[in-house]
Amino acid sequence: MRYVVIMAGGSGTRLWPLSRQGMPKQLLPLVDGKSLLRLAFERSLASVPAERVLIVTGAAYADAVAADLPEVPVANILGEPTGRDSLNAVAWPAAVLHAQDPDAVIAQVTADQLIEPVEVFASCLETAFALAEADPTVLVTLGVVPTSAHTGYGYLHRGAAIDGFTGAHEVVQFAEKPALELAEQYVASGEYWWNAGMFVWRAETLLGQLRQLLPATYASVLELAAQPTRLAEIFPTLFKTSVDYAVMEPVSAGRGSAHVVAVAMPVDWRDVGGYASLAEILAQDESGNAVSGNCVQLSATNNVVVNTDDDSVIALLGVSGLVVVRTPMATLVARAEDAERIKELVAEVASKAGPAFA
Repeated sequence: MRYVVIMAGGSGTRLWPLSRQGMPKQLLPLVDGKSLLRLAFERSLASVPAERVLIVTGAAYADAVAADLPEVPVANILGEPTGRDSLNAVAWPAAVLHAQDPDAVIAQVTADQLIEPVEVFASCLETAFALAEADPTVLVTLGVVPTSAHTGYGYLHRGAAIDGFTGAHEVVQFAEKPALELAEQYVASGEYWWNAGMFVWRAETLLGQLRQLLPATYASVLELAAQPTRLAEIFPTLFKTSVDYAVMEPVSAGRGSAHVVAVAMPVDWRDVGGYASLAEILAQDESGNAVSGNCVQLSATNNVVVNTDDDSVIALLGVSGLVVVRTPMATLVARAEDAERIKELVAEVASKAGPAFA
């Protein structure tokens, strides 16, 4: 059967202080009162019923995830005792589902993206599922048709089209985040898509590649599926790496016994990683300020202003290009150009003000 696994780990440090320990970004009600996780779950329901949706998250967030998604069986929430990067967030649920259903086909999606229209996304996912069901040697990745030469995303270099599957192409290469000039060349060529970090595969196929490329990880996740009570013992020992580095890139380069295919997604896609991307989904005033909450601006332009403290107001006068965020626990003021350094700032906050504020 078909399943959807939503990766909902990580703390979203670049959205501090909105996201903090105990309240990661994927659980924040950022869009019309809904969390990014909730939106990812609702997108999944176009492909599978709620009982075939699994969530991989930090163990500390498991209860909050269950509260946000009461439709999902509690047994379907897999809580990682510690973060071990994306490889293990896909390998562990693949082993769990394979033990229950040897023919399981999995769509591995993320909880920190906005995708519209949902109907187009569902259609692309249907194509990817059909590909994986038709070919036991394929690993499918989803590629977003680029609308700009974005330097913050990795790229997929597509090759030959796959007969019988609209928008599907072999993947020639995974390309790292490029400099602007190279990104412009990628987009101009028409041969590159943004790497969305979402995949569809048979559980058996992924595990087979893992057995060849990282046999120790393969053995460990099978042990986890067979003996879930050993989670706290085994999971922290797993090799920490991304699924792209460990599986997708080497397989696309000819290692392993599978091949990688990409399905194009002609959608409006935003990876909500920090304040620059959050600004794109907030309401903007006539002066280009992206605003949420009780905020007042006078002669202020092109700022990102977020206030979650109902007992306060943020007032900006004569400033431009700032990120100003107010919560009951902490206040952030930064130049927008420095927003990618917030992770460094959070480390300083934890060190000097105490971990409770980080």
